[in-house]
Amino acid sequence: MEQERNDNYDHVLKYTSVFGGVQGLVILIGLVRNKFMALLLGAGGMGFNALLTSAQNFASQCTNLGISFGAVPRLSGYYEKDRRQLLDYYIQVIRLWSMMAAVLGGMFCIIVSPFINDLSFTWGNHTLHYAMLGISVAMLAITGGETAILKATRRLGSLARIQIYTAVASVVLSIPLYYFYGHSGVVPAIVLIAGAGMLVTIAYSWRLYPFKIHFSRSQLKHGASMIRLGVAFVLAAAIGSAAEMLIRGYLNVEGGLDDVGFYNVGFMITITYAGMVFSAMETDYFPRLSAVCTDIAKTNETVNKQMEVSLLLLSPMLVALMMLLPVLIPMLFSKEFLPVVGMSQVAVLAMYFKVLTMPVAYITLARSRSLSYLLLETSYFVILVLAVMVGFRQWGLWGTGLAIVVAHLFETLLVGGYAYVYYDFRSTSTVFRYAAVQTLIGVMAYGSTLLTEGWPYWIIEAALTLISTAYSVHILRQKTHLWESLKRRLRI
Repeated sequence: MEQERNDNYDHVLKYTSVFGGVQGLVILIGLVRNKFMALLLGAGGMGFNALLTSAQNFASQCTNLGISFGAVPRLSGYYEKDRRQLLDYYIQVIRLWSMMAAVLGGMFCIIVSPFINDLSFTWGNHTLHYAMLGISVAMLAITGGETAILKATRRLGSLARIQIYTAVASVVLSIPLYYFYGHSGVVPAIVLIAGAGMLVTIAYSWRLYPFKIHFSRSQLKHGASMIRLGVAFVLAAAIGSAAEMLIRGYLNVEGGLDDVGFYNVGFMITITYAGMVFSAMETDYFPRLSAVCTDIAKTNETVNKQMEVSLLLLSPMLVALMMLLPVLIPMLFSKEFLPVVGMSQVAVLAMYFKVLTMPVAYITLARSRSLSYLLLETSYFVILVLAVMVGFRQWGLWGTGLAIVVAHLFETLLVGGYAYVYYDFRSTSTVFRYAAVQTLIGVMAYGSTLLTEGWPYWIIEAALTLISTAYSVHILRQKTHLWESLKRRLRI
């Protein structure tokens, strides 16, 4: 039994680290692009880009029909059973519906562009900019369908390479546009990046499954079930995109483009950084949880182990991030963005709640409770928008960071309470102990950012980082064989 427990921890730690590494490389490449954007466009340019990107994401989520999610289960079943004829037919269905989603997305951007312009800007007319996003939204719809095909047919290596190649292309394509055209290059850069992602994705997908499409009523009918499955998840994602768009629009109207740029940088550097650990959730953890979701005991065991490993891996990174933000932000962006340090440091505390929430939230997904998932996500985004509005008005940028913490605390209590009542989920005393220790260290680290400066700041923050790291390493060494395996490979 002990051997089996260790093997389970080995698996969780291994794949969380592997997929987190890929995501980390993508984030690193993205930071290079953001650095040049900050230098060439300034905070206002980054705010302008953030407004357009959030509008693009909102349009995409509203019109992609959930294909990237809803298409996977059935196609995966055909692949597992080696039913090649049905597999080929369903791929044609996916591609047909993806094309329809692309047309819908382009038309949606054109229709709503005047409304979004009035909502987001108090100066100038940017209706044409929003309408042009229809091109990128259409290409994202095609990319989503091909990505679903690669996911269902277990082409995880191809998906990882696509992410990296697309990230590299985003740097190569966007920087010259920012340099030569300034703010006018933002929309063309967004469109070209979407186009690069689409071309790289179809290059892999079409090579494995050559492009064939046939318009027929039967294909429309067979695709309807796929769409129904993804509707709730589309709506949840659309609500999330709408919330981000509302927040950025509010900051632009209440403050200015510089505030939007600052908020975007602070949000990105905290939430995206932690995403390196969370990236393994969908790829490895979610399938394992889905396989045992009807067994309460096994569900509790799977969720608690994921919470433990994720918490132990992420916590030292959070303390180190909090310590290094005064150096990282001017290094990764420019000195113009130093006002965002305070916001980012307090927002880091939200990640301690997020790491405890995400594994539990996936129970709802594993059990296909799409309506429950939608209601939980909507509740979180409503609180986030309201908290940011109040926080920014009362305390400026620092208040938006505090609002992110409040929203994540609310989500943790809501999702945990829901799972406790409806799924009989119970967190172990081990999870509570690890969370208490690591969160206390995180709070102490944040307190140091407020009360100290100069050498005392760096000494205290470094000491807390080492304590958090030592605690995590000690626990993981006890629970896994990976440490011994690594020493053997390195011949220590």
